Amino acid sequence: MIDDKSDEFERLRVRPGTVVRLDDWNTRWISSGKLKDLDEDDLKDEAKKFIEARVEEVADSQELLWADNRYAMLLVFQGMDAAGKDGTIEHVMEGVNPAGVRVVSFKEPSREDLDHDFLWRYVKALPEYGQIGVFNRSYYEDVGVVRVFPELLEQRAMHDREVDDTFWAERFEDINVFERHLVRNGTIVLKFFLHVSRKEQKHRLLDRLDDPDKHWKFSASDLKSREHWDEYARVFESMLTYTSTGWAPWWVIPADGKWAMRAIVAKVLTNEIRRLDLRFPPADDAKRALMRRAREALERE
Repeated sequence: MIDDKSDEFERLRVRPGTVVRLDDWNTRWISSGKLKDLDEDDLKDEAKKFIEARVEEVADSQELLWADNRYAMLLVFQGMDAAGKDGTIEHVMEGVNPAGVRVVSFKEPSREDLDHDFLWRYVKALPEYGQIGVFNRSYYEDVGVVRVFPELLEQRAMHDREVDDTFWAERFEDINVFERHLVRNGTIVLKFFLHVSRKEQKHRLLDRLDDPDKHWKFSASDLKSREHWDEYARVFESMLTYTSTGWAPWWVIPADGKWAMRAIVAKVLTNEIRRLDLRFPPADDAKRALMRRAREALERE
């Protein structure tokens, strides 16, 4: 379904040095080939089949990732409220051994968090080798929501300094260096910005209000964030422009169509796993001797 050799797919990755203007990026996946002639329901069915195949591949690869134990994977999800972060994580990680994946949803920082530097609480949650870690929101909140509402900085223990363009540029630099350190030490960093339109967000928020099973998802902050839509767009553009690097690029995923969005994320993930030279560790002499004794003991029963 998703052709990773197509221009449409390649354009989703933010090349380092690209100045991002979100108005230039589609919020809906433009189907190509035979998919162009499918209606919405048929396209959804094709996407579901595609995701199921990728999910099975991720589940198999995660076992190999665990056995190999040389790499970790960190998946970072950012986007406006109701962009689809929860649903995408749920569907792409479905079927993966729970012991091999950890999803962390970052809410407001605690007092302890605020008494440390802004990266501290995220470092504590990093995946160990052999695991897939998923950040539902991340340290990018500290150059996103905090930039829209700089008064939040007053809660943090930090030395006095002016919060100006240099302040934010240094935070971008800190993040880039942090991610470079992770990648150099075997953690693959995949970053997904789920790009939803204002119109589609309105539809999803109304859906939350109409569906009793989704009331728990709604909060007053959803509307507060929507009131600052343009400000969020500008800070997200800066985030994408200055922190999409060769070692940890951003992918801007069209999020107006949920199933296509999930399929694209699954495709990026499986592509990255395939690039790793994962292998089951060979048994050494000691392990082979242990297995031989175990076989002899079992056969004597």
